[in-house]
Amino acid sequence: MVRIVDSATESDSNTRQTPAPKGKGSVAYWLVQRAMQQRELTVVLVTAFVIIYFGIVNSAFYTTANINTVVQYLASFAVIGFGEVLILVIGEIDLSAGAVYLSSPWFMYFFWKGGMPIGWAIVATMVCCAGIGMINGLITVWLNVSSLIVTLAINYALFGIVLIMSNDIQVDMPGQTGHFSIIFGVGAWSTILWAAAMGLFIWALLKRTRFGLHITATGGNLLAAAESGIRVRRVKVWCFVIISCASGFIGILDAIRIGSINPGSSGLDTTLPGIVAAVLGGTALTGGRGTIVGAALGAIFLGVLEDGFNLIGVNANWFYLAEGIMILVAMIVNTQLGTMARRFRR
Repeated sequence: MVRIVDSATESDSNTRQTPAPKGKGSVAYWLVQRAMQQRELTVVLVTAFVIIYFGIVNSAFYTTANINTVVQYLASFAVIGFGEVLILVIGEIDLSAGAVYLSSPWFMYFFWKGGMPIGWAIVATMVCCAGIGMINGLITVWLNVSSLIVTLAINYALFGIVLIMSNDIQVDMPGQTGHFSIIFGVGAWSTILWAAAMGLFIWALLKRTRFGLHITATGGNLLAAAESGIRVRRVKVWCFVIISCASGFIGILDAIRIGSINPGSSGLDTTLPGIVAAVLGGTALTGGRGTIVGAALGAIFLGVLEDGFNLIGVNANWFYLAEGIMILVAMIVNTQLGTMARRFRR
């Protein structure tokens, strides 16, 4: 006699007989799993820790005046970090962003000194910044020179140009009065509002446009992207143009806010925090993955760290050592949480 068995019933029976791994069906496990999947989790945890620590050590950390100081620190880190997200996603790197940030106020100053109104001087400076980004991109994609080498060379070239043009003399920045100054840097929150606007624009570009999909595809698999019809060289050049324009504009805003410009600063001191902010926030150095929100959180961490160390009186000789250790700790935690996240997904 042949026994007919309903396959669906048998499957259900087998499923019931194989218990799920202990704890995997609980709400707590689901919440932990979801949290581990967030690439920004590390920097949120570390930033919360340092905010609490600095607030305990010095209660002045929570004052409105100090919060405004933190905002001024992190604006430039954030904007350069946003641009670096685009560059890192396509599998490249830009070490000239800080030099563009520092040289753009000088370009504006010389255009203004030559008789241009301030508004047109800013426009002309933005054209120069776009040209710098285009040079970086074209040399990288058409002459097949490593973007690391190209942008490092441009960094030093811009530094030299500024030293030659300025004769190594500090000057006062124009645009310190009237409504113009309030909108473009002097206003208490104008710089961070501009930074937030640029972050929102780059986020929308990366996540809500076809060009953003092309950026991610180019970084994820260059050959496959090219074979699917994406003009990968054009995508890369435009990404270099965008980061140069963003860095140049925030440089002008900071110079107007400060009121003077000094030719003796190295661009790498400004570029590297932007790269760190992007990587701390979850952007992969290998390309194909990046998050603007994470870069913003990374910039907040760096701004809080720098302001907090100054506020509690860390000796200048120990400042960079302490900052380096904190960044290293944050990256170690980031790596370990990433490993845990992969285990949870199994």
